[in-house]
Amino acid sequence: MGFEVFYRKWRPQSFAEVVGQEPITRTLRRAVESGEVAHAYLFCGPRGTGKTSTGRILAKAINCPNQKGGEPCNNCDICRSITEGSSLDVMEIDAASNRGIDEIRNLRERVGYSASITRYKVYIIDEVHMLTEAASNALLKTLEEPPPHVIFVLATTEPHKVISTVMSRCQRFNFCRLGQSAIVDKLKMICQKEDIQIEPESLRAFARAATGSLRDAENLVQQLVGYYGRKIDFGQVQAALGLTSDLRVKQLAKHVLNRDISAGLQVINSVNSDGIDLRLFNRELVEYFRGLLLAKSNCEEAIDVTHEDLSEMKETVANVKLDYLLKAIKSFAGIDFRGDSYSSLPLEMALVDCVLSFADGQQVTIDRPSEIAEPTLPQSSERFGEESTLLEDEVKGSEGISYVQARWKEFINSLKGEGSNGNLDAFLRSACEPVAVEDDTLVLGFYYSFHKEKIEDPKYQHLVERKLREFFHQPGKIRCILVERKKMAPTSSKTENPIIKAAIEMGARVVDQ
Repeated sequence: MGFEVFYRKWRPQSFAEVVGQEPITRTLRRAVESGEVAHAYLFCGPRGTGKTSTGRILAKAINCPNQKGGEPCNNCDICRSITEGSSLDVMEIDAASNRGIDEIRNLRERVGYSASITRYKVYIIDEVHMLTEAASNALLKTLEEPPPHVIFVLATTEPHKVISTVMSRCQRFNFCRLGQSAIVDKLKMICQKEDIQIEPESLRAFARAATGSLRDAENLVQQLVGYYGRKIDFGQVQAALGLTSDLRVKQLAKHVLNRDISAGLQVINSVNSDGIDLRLFNRELVEYFRGLLLAKSNCEEAIDVTHEDLSEMKETVANVKLDYLLKAIKSFAGIDFRGDSYSSLPLEMALVDCVLSFADGQQVTIDRPSEIAEPTLPQSSERFGEESTLLEDEVKGSEGISYVQARWKEFINSLKGEGSNGNLDAFLRSACEPVAVEDDTLVLGFYYSFHKEKIEDPKYQHLVERKLREFFHQPGKIRCILVERKKMAPTSSKTENPIIKAAIEMGARVVDQ
């Protein structure tokens, strides 16, 4: 036999060899053993999780004359022909390239013929969601009344695109993404059989990069074998996967959590000066923040690190609030490098935005000349209308509401994209106005009860109050009341328009643009 790629060469040949899908393989094995095999199966799940391989094993198991315990023997002529892909009674069809009604009509004609050698004819249709609607309906007729000697195995990565009538005729099995430990075990076995010298740390890196797809992980190993030979070190794996493994990832994360802007900016510019790919650096930073989030949430089993590293991570986040850690993840995960992948500005902006948006009393470190006094940030316990607040720093006493009113339109614009439908700003724009500041509470006057009740919904009220704190750097709550809209005297030329006149009678007002 000639050269064969790893994922084909080491494809599982029995249910026991299928990685990470034990509930499914156990059910199918019992069905084969008891002779209660369904006429149609739907295998759903991400790529590289064993759907078509399981379909082939099922085809062997139900046709193997030496089947034992629901497993094929893999030694008889029938098993070998199916393994080699030469069996005339087991056909694999790619629905992505055979998606029309003519192809399905031809399949329906062939279904009527009995199997040549085996007991059952098995049709494995991959990516079945790619069939056209007409082709799916044509397949449905066969699934409704299939010949007793035919079994269908339909596989798809997008089950929501399979028409419900086809789905209802099948037994559905959901294949899950493989865990990293399962992928590492399979890669370790392949490397031992192939005489590949590779470190366990490298195998774990492959497993993380594959994101649950064993086939992707096997392809990554083979690519490196083709490039570096059968002795691969971790540095080569890092280069291939684009991992920087830079200690400055941890340094920057600590500076962000300590709210030390100056030190954080120095790290970012140091990384940029050394020519490190900033996108890859940021990707590792976000992954490290994820690990810190899991450590903070006591989900240690979900973190693939050494005991020493885990202890260090738990110490790093011991005094960090969970909401601030979440803000840090959002700030850096949301960076868009498409404009300029060589500029450090996106990282710098994410750092500063993250720190300043949560200036709730903790010291923000920014190096500056000694003669310039450090501004005192407002404490979280201070109230919205007092002299020590940020509002009162700029406008004293009764002018606090004036300051809010002056920046109200700007605040409304900052709400764009917020809310379940991204339209929270629409419920406030032209629907209310700030009317008073009472202690730590901003009073909003609404013109209609509909908008007032909407904002009083806890999920929307929470968003508005959170944005108030971010925008004005000030703790605060809102209280909603109904007020009468101040009517402006329109000019006679405008009120002559019957549409405008009707709108005014309904509560609208004319605004000069």
